[in-house]
Amino acid sequence: MRLYLKLKDGLYSRIFRLLNRNRFKQFGIKSAILHPLKIDGIQNITVGSNVYIAYKTWLASLPLSGEEHCELVIGDGTNIGNFNHIYSTKSIVIGKNVLTADKVYISDNLHGYEDIHVPVMKQAIKQIGTVSIGDGSWLGENVCVIGANIGKNCVVGANSVVTKDIPDYCVAIGSPARVIKRYCFDNDKWLITDKNGAFLT
Repeated sequence: MRLYLKLKDGLYSRIFRLLNRNRFKQFGIKSAILHPLKIDGIQNITVGSNVYIAYKTWLASLPLSGEEHCELVIGDGTNIGNFNHIYSTKSIVIGKNVLTADKVYISDNLHGYEDIHVPVMKQAIKQIGTVSIGDGSWLGENVCVIGANIGKNCVVGANSVVTKDIPDYCVAIGSPARVIKRYCFDNDKWLITDKNGAFLT
């Protein structure tokens, strides 16, 4: 049964690639998207080589906040988990060899809510910055990244909400996410930090 499902998914991925690769801004070799939930703004989406995007992920890159340029870039070798939701209205750039667990949300925008006389769903989309996720980073289950940047080779713990930038080589957890550990090159090991990222002695 497992072999049958694997073969079936492989066939689906090949057919999807054949029918859609020219609709993307770029779609690299040996990349696969497995049964996407939805893809909006496909012409603004770049998928590198050897990328795997798992079941029922929603990819979107639409200039809903009025930006002239809109992009969603997924770098070579990246693996995106099941049920991810990645929505760019200006720029989301995911680096190479990034790993996301299931149900990860990444966005560079928010719904406006300031006018109490208008339902939130009918208010304008607000651009809150751009998002970049550095090469080699890992985002755990249910992580949300909203208008913030994550450095390279970082680990973001499950259920964390990232709203402020995280430097390279850090472990961050919580809501809002804060750095709890950082790699020390002087000692060649990971060390615990305070809330400001300074090493604890």
